[in-house]
Amino acid sequence: MSMAMVGMIAGMALGFAGYFGGFGAFLLVAALGAVGFVAGRFLEGDLQPGDLFRSRGDRRDRRG
Repeated sequence: MSMAMVGMIAGMALGFAGYFGGFGAFLLVAALGAVGFVAGRFLEGDLQPGDLFRSRGDRRDRRG
């Protein structure tokens, strides 16, 4: 599935939550979507557990 299709589905889900459930439901769906995104990145191996907890000064340039 392309990233455009995933983005469209996520946008539609947020739209439905906002329309039918109000602003609170919109925020809940957005927050859970962000948690799911980060969890997916961990499972794919794109993020390491320490990446979210290091300070900015501790990060090294990963380009090589």
